[in-house]
Amino acid sequence: MALHCGRACRQYLLHLAHDNVDFRLPVQTVNLPYTQTFVSKCLFCWIKLSGEIKALLSLRNQPFDTSETFIEKSPFWQLNGLSEDDIRSVMSRTVCGKSAFELWGHGRTTDELRRSLLEYPAENMAPYLQQNSTYKINVYTFNKTLEFKDRIKKIDALDFLPFEGKVNLKDPEHIFCLLEDYGSDPNDIPEEPFHVYFGRWIADGQRELIRSYSVKKRHFIGNTSMDAGLSFIMANHARVKADDLVYDPFVGTGSLLVACSHFGAYVCGTDIDYNTIHGIAPYGIRESTRRTGSHKDIIKPPEDFAGESHVPVSMAYHLSDIFADLLKFAAHHLVLGGRLVYWLPIYRPEYCEEMVPLHPCLTLISNCEQTLSSHTSRRLITMEKTKEPEDSDKLAHLADPRFTPYQGHNSFREKYFSGLTKKNGKDSKTTPRNED
Repeated sequence: MALHCGRACRQYLLHLAHDNVDFRLPVQTVNLPYTQTFVSKCLFCWIKLSGEIKALLSLRNQPFDTSETFIEKSPFWQLNGLSEDDIRSVMSRTVCGKSAFELWGHGRTTDELRRSLLEYPAENMAPYLQQNSTYKINVYTFNKTLEFKDRIKKIDALDFLPFEGKVNLKDPEHIFCLLEDYGSDPNDIPEEPFHVYFGRWIADGQRELIRSYSVKKRHFIGNTSMDAGLSFIMANHARVKADDLVYDPFVGTGSLLVACSHFGAYVCGTDIDYNTIHGIAPYGIRESTRRTGSHKDIIKPPEDFAGESHVPVSMAYHLSDIFADLLKFAAHHLVLGGRLVYWLPIYRPEYCEEMVPLHPCLTLISNCEQTLSSHTSRRLITMEKTKEPEDSDKLAHLADPRFTPYQGHNSFREKYFSGLTKKNGKDSKTTPRNED
């Protein structure tokens, strides 16, 4: 149970969406620097903040810390050390957060909740409980459905709070919410909640963007077009804001650029596949990795390639070379503080953290896994440029052993299909999608 010490100790509660859990609060990080920008009560909680929410908070450059009651699998997350403006700013961008509340009290039981609420400073409550105001109280339960009469009983049990205004269910000035957490196991739902929270609603997140930018509404998509949710998560991990320049070297059907342009960025991209860029044909994991070029000397003048029907000469492009070129390009062309966000395909039986490619000029910020099948996944890697490249960095980068697991043309692609073959069709096959 939290003790309250006045206006300086306001707590906030985020109600998080329960999809893409690893992207909202990723656990997996490597060499994460501890900076003064953020103040955490424990390093364990600090590491878990390296996802979308942390990226958005860092845009405001405000210190914050996590609550000691942080529960990894819970959709509820307590934050301290922030202002209401900070919370509103985050909720104006996040697609991982559903709603945010000023937390007035919480506990493992209704009695603990009551004591916690009674300890909350009256002067913090007073502006929202005035006689000339209107309000309503909602009840939200995670992993359990309550009948209407049971919800009313829970609201009536809050009659000890000094509400003086009038109830208005349609258009209230203030909204309050009782939130109950019944765990994450749908096959073992307890009679009583594991934790109960009560607070004043502040703002909702941007879950509507997932629907309004759904690929189903787009004029052209490929079989691997990035869904809107992950596109906006990538944009938020990159901390894209108005007037930023965003470049996607493997643009595909442009899903990532659509999300970035929504936040006011200037966007551009390239792709080797002419048909995909022009909305003619799809592509995906079944396509081999290629790049423009030839082992032969090309003597044909460039102006002869101006026609739309031109198909460039291509050659094998190892994944190890792709990552090396990508990190090198980012190190040279990103501004200091700029971010590189990309997907790393993983053959899960062989994965270890040391496989994540690094660069002396780029600091690893987060590493989030999206499981595709029992043997494959992909990891969303976020890196930030922290220094300009030097000659010595080039040598260190090329010798990095992290690139060796991806040596060999189509190495990951071959492992992906061999994994399906070994399972003889019994594996829960999930074709990798969303590669734009």
